[in-house]
Amino acid sequence: MRAYEMAHTVGFEETNLVGNVYFVNYLRWQGRCREMFLLEHAPEVVEEIRRDLKLFTLKCECEYYAELSAFQRLTIRMTLVDLTQTQLEFEFAYLDIDESGSERLVARGRQRVACLRGTGTEVEPTRIPESLRRALEPYADELRVAAG
Repeated sequence: MRAYEMAHTVGFEETNLVGNVYFVNYLRWQGRCREMFLLEHAPEVVEEIRRDLKLFTLKCECEYYAELSAFQRLTIRMTLVDLTQTQLEFEFAYLDIDESGSERLVARGRQRVACLRGTGTEVEPTRIPESLRRALEPYADELRVAAG
């Protein structure tokens, strides 16, 4: 299955007093990866977010398999696992990359997102914007995608 990838180098500010990456940063990286995908592949959606579109995170999780520390290089690999009329779900693989380029899975996460429109607390579910649906098509090869 095709994946979107984001490179990241861990900084000191992402570690705790013990020197390993603080757990909440993995969730921040999920959001950053999703944002970079939008910026690169669906900039029209970024404009819609500035108006009234909300990409509301319904569920976010992460399982940790190994510790990371400052200056480790990572690839965060995002794959699309579900796409309906109003929601999408991504899986994230956090891969530690060593000097030889070998990958080691250090964590795995998931995020379910709903599309909403409105202002303030006055929001309601809305269809995934067509520009986002088009951007996700190459990543949905093996999915049974709900009719748009």
